[in-house]
Amino acid sequence: MKDSNIKIYGTDWCSDCIRAKSFLDENQIQYDWFNIELDDNLLNYVLKVNNGKRIVPTIVFNDGSILLEPTNKQLAEKIGFN
Repeated sequence: MKDSNIKIYGTDWCSDCIRAKSFLDENQIQYDWFNIELDDNLLNYVLKVNNGKRIVPTIVFNDGSILLEPTNKQLAEKIGFN
């Protein structure tokens, strides 16, 4: 496992969120899931880091970098897959 400090902020109905979680699950990459519809603090965090926009998934990595609505290719590159 190359990274286990990934945080995904999203919603249960978001197709990009489902795809990103599936990609990480298939590659046995651990992550923490945060449903922004269940907690206003989570929603406010997403709005804050996205300049007031509700963009999901917002994926935060242990180095502090953030990917917004990434493709599987972008996720693979960030995690270090070739």
